[in-house]
Amino acid sequence: MRLRVLGCSGGIGGRHLRTTSFLVDSDILLDAGTGVGDLSLAELSLVDHIFVTHSHLDHVASIPFIVDTVGGMRARPITVYATRATIEIMRSHLFNWAIWPDFAEIPSPEAPFMRYQEIELAETISIGEREITPLPANHTVPAIGFHLDSGTGSLVFTGDTGPNDALWRLVNRIQNLKYLIVETAFSNKERQLAAVSKHLCPETLADELAKLERSPEIYITHLKPGEIELTMQEVEECAGEFHPRMLQNNQVFEF
Repeated sequence: MRLRVLGCSGGIGGRHLRTTSFLVDSDILLDAGTGVGDLSLAELSLVDHIFVTHSHLDHVASIPFIVDTVGGMRARPITVYATRATIEIMRSHLFNWAIWPDFAEIPSPEAPFMRYQEIELAETISIGEREITPLPANHTVPAIGFHLDSGTGSLVFTGDTGPNDALWRLVNRIQNLKYLIVETAFSNKERQLAAVSKHLCPETLADELAKLERSPEIYITHLKPGEIELTMQEVEECAGEFHPRMLQNNQVFEF
C-alpha cells in the first residue's frame, strides 16, 4: 500500500497548510479535507472510496466538491464509509439540500453519484488485498481512527482524539505496525483547550505514547498554524524518547 499525505494541518493559511486528507494508492481517501483540492481532475476521478474518521469540516470539506466535480465522469458511485452516527450528521448537516445537494439521491436514487456504507469498530473492510479496520477515537463528536494493513505492513492513523486507552490496546496487537500517525493539535499552554476539545497536546501525547508497546515510526499531524514550531519543540521536550517527527504535506509511506 502507498499512502500520500495531501493535508495534515489543523488549519489553513499557506500553500503547505491543507487540512486532513490522505490518498491511499490511487483509489482510496482517508478523510477529505482541503488537501484533496490539490489533486488533478484525473486523480479525483479515480477515487472510488472515501473513509471518514468524523464529521468535522476540516475532515469532510472536499467530499461535496469531489462528488459534484467527477460524479458525472464515473460509471459507479463514490462510496463514503463512516459510522452510522457520522453518516447521519453528514445527511442532516451537509448533504441536506440547504448546504449542498444530496448526491446520494441524484441524478437518481437508483443511480446516485455517491453512496454511504456504514462501518463499525473492529470490523475490517477488504478492498482487494488491502484491509482497513476502524479503531476507537475519543473526540467531541462520534469519531474513529483507521488501521491499514497491506498484509506485509501496517499503518495506524489515530484521527482526532484525546486520551484513548482503548486505541492503544488494539494498536499493541498489530505485529506488523510500521507507521503511526497521531494528532497533537495544541501546545502545552493550551492544554485545557485540548482537553475540552478532546485533542492532544505534547504533554498528553507523551502520556499516550507511554502506552505504546510497538516500535513504529511516529509522525505528528493536525498541528495548529501559528504554533507549529512551538508545539514540535514541546513534543521533543515531552516525548523525544519516542522520536516523533512532524508529518509533511506530500510525504509518502509505503508498507
